Amino acid sequence: MFDIVEGLRAAFWLVVTGDSDLIAISLRSLQVSLSALVIACCMAIPFGTFLAVYRFRHRRLLIAFINALMGLPPVVVGLIVYILLSRSGPFGVLGLLFTPTAMIIAQVIIITPLIASITHQAMRELWAEYHDLLISLNTSKWQRVKTLMWDGRRNLLTAALAGFGRAIGEVGAIMIVGGNIDNATRVLTTAIALETGKGDFALALGLGFVLIGIAVLVNLAIHWISRTERGRRW
Repeated sequence: MFDIVEGLRAAFWLVVTGDSDLIAISLRSLQVSLSALVIACCMAIPFGTFLAVYRFRHRRLLIAFINALMGLPPVVVGLIVYILLSRSGPFGVLGLLFTPTAMIIAQVIIITPLIASITHQAMRELWAEYHDLLISLNTSKWQRVKTLMWDGRRNLLTAALAGFGRAIGEVGAIMIVGGNIDNATRVLTTAIALETGKGDFALALGLGFVLIGIAVLVNLAIHWISRTERGRRW
């Protein structure tokens, strides 16, 4: 209980005093996670909608494979990305290892199956409702996908939110590919792991509460956007 109280106090003072390290780490966390989210959404949302609309051979197998990837261990993703980006790897010449870019790549691999799976589930129900109408209008494949994505945008916000939550809380993969380098690749989750290892539980809890605060603020922002969209619709 004492550690929790000290953690709350540490978090309060870190925020009130505008600690430069905290601000830099928080901004880096948001930069990495939001960048990964945007890239993953650009790939996963159209793909998940496509899977909901069209029937083709081995479609069910592909859906099952994507669902299975949702449980892919992050440390395994981190290890694979590390090997690919290391000096002896095929992409070592790019010099991306231990950079925010490597962390973004790892997070994209982790959250893309999650967003695609949630999108598929949401769009499948919407397609059942819109199927006859869109077929009767003789729409093209891309027009059907765009229509479902637009009308189901509130559900897609939920998928994006799930992806962001997975990304912002990730530690294993980004620890491996980022290296937790101060003023370079250290983010909130890796900083918490570092301070816990050092025995500074108050600061670790403080950083943890800041991380929770960021996640809550993003959730509230998404909720507000969703309610705004609902109000406009009506």
